[in-house]
Amino acid sequence: QPELGKPMRNCYSLPGPDFTYGMYMHRRDGGVPEAIGHWDSVKAKPHKRVMPRDFVAMGRGAVDEGCTSAREFALYYKFKDTRQKDKGILRYGGKIPPGMTFGRPSRPPTPIFDLMQHRYKELWMEHQRARTVIQHVEKKKVGIIGQVRENRTTFLRTHPLPVKEESFWHPQRFEKVWP
Repeated sequence: QPELGKPMRNCYSLPGPDFTYGMYMHRRDGGVPEAIGHWDSVKAKPHKRVMPRDFVAMGRGAVDEGCTSAREFALYYKFKDTRQKDKGILRYGGKIPPGMTFGRPSRPPTPIFDLMQHRYKELWMEHQRARTVIQHVEKKKVGIIGQVRENRTTFLRTHPLPVKEESFWHPQRFEKVWP
């Protein structure tokens, strides 16, 4: 029975004060000062990437060698293991070729002098004037005297609609009717 007003006691005895809970690491366990003062850095190991097989190139090579059956192709693939080329320039630990840049090139700067003189507005106005002159010339070409413009009436006169053939078929119930 537990004592009155007190919780029931635990049946297990706890280890002494020098006991360490958790896993003890001999080399790295320096406590808080080591955790704050030193960064745990890991050096990168060179990773050799195995590229997948290039079946297209191996198939071409097998045909050039004269392979015709599936067994010959399998033997050729076994002895001539061709891998795809690694097209990734920047891999982990890879180096950039000198003089190579990445990304989109930046736009050339807009000249402030042209903005202040409204040069772009003038260029647009010249373009619009040239466009209206071309439209007037094309409009005059269409309106040449002696040339009739085509409309629906003139089209129907030159291309008459096919004549409908009249059908003399009547339902059978109207064939024998008493007068």
